[in-house]
Amino acid sequence: MPTEEIDLPYHIKYLSVLDQEGQVDKSLEPQLSGELLVKLYRAMMLGRRFDERMLILQRQGKIGTFAPLKGQEAQVGAAAALKPEDWIVPSFRENAVEIWRGKPMERVLLYYSGYNEGGMMPVGLNMLPVSVPVGSQMSHAVGIGYGLKYRGQESVVATFFGDGATSQGDFHEAMNFASVYQTPVIFICQNNHWAISLPRSRQTHSKTLAQKAIAYDMPGLQVDGNDILAVYSAVKDAADRARNSEGPTFIEMLTYRLAMHTTADDPKKYRTEEEVKQWEMRDPIIRFEKYLRAKNIVDDQLVQSIVEEVKTEINAAERRWQEVVENGIDPLTMFENAYAELPENLRDQREMLKKELEEKRGLVEKAAVSRD
Repeated sequence: MPTEEIDLPYHIKYLSVLDQEGQVDKSLEPQLSGELLVKLYRAMMLGRRFDERMLILQRQGKIGTFAPLKGQEAQVGAAAALKPEDWIVPSFRENAVEIWRGKPMERVLLYYSGYNEGGMMPVGLNMLPVSVPVGSQMSHAVGIGYGLKYRGQESVVATFFGDGATSQGDFHEAMNFASVYQTPVIFICQNNHWAISLPRSRQTHSKTLAQKAIAYDMPGLQVDGNDILAVYSAVKDAADRARNSEGPTFIEMLTYRLAMHTTADDPKKYRTEEEVKQWEMRDPIIRFEKYLRAKNIVDDQLVQSIVEEVKTEINAAERRWQEVVENGIDPLTMFENAYAELPENLRDQREMLKKELEEKRGLVEKAAVSRD
């Protein structure tokens, strides 16, 4: 039976701008201002130090389980490549992205200390809350993208997920819908090689994750996820494509989580110290700092200044978080942010609760006066 090869429009490429020693490929180097480069470095440092502080708080029993991001700080390059009006739909390991976009650190702490209000986004911040069910947020991102296209808006959507999410049906449904309707969505897979204790080799037999894009007729690119310049360039190009009505893009960021999957996990049970040490040599912050020093953008004095600024900022956020925890949160906020217009039955319930709280407050104040 005669056969012929089908000509497919896409082929998978790999992008790296900075090598392991921070040496740059001049032909691929994005032209970013010194101010933005320092801002990116500071954001990576803030993400790392905040992550370390959260781990201490968790071990002290002050916050609950969370997913550390140590080793994956180059993710801020993706956020920096987007515009404020663009949407970001994270999973659960994008604290650095959320902080870059403008989510206060105290709200991150509130969320992981059991307060639903910690998931609230400041007004005007185009970002969804943390999504814990693996892969579920991808369909939400495509829905937002469909809405933006329907309304004729030029904004795009970037959604983050891990390599484990590519084994979920949500991934395939979202990719297919995005391609069929050509929604302006950037799928960013942070391939950190481990889905809890399951290695990437047990997730799929595909040579790359990026090649899964070919099945859905969209561009797929594999990027050095520990190279912030490569991440920035890849997402910037994908965003430009989406704005030009050229549809979605799939980006596989090759990175590594240097810490545990979550604080309830012991990675020593399933991976070797040798593997971790190999990836520590590719630390995204150290690599980027070498690049900035070579360009005379940072020196010892500026690095130390940034370290101190970051520490002060984290301490201030922790104090604000503690004040909220100590003072409590108004129960009436449970009625907010669920409906654009509160239904009549919930309005009635809100007024009933408000009245009860005021009566109880009055009784407490009266009792205090009588004791005096």
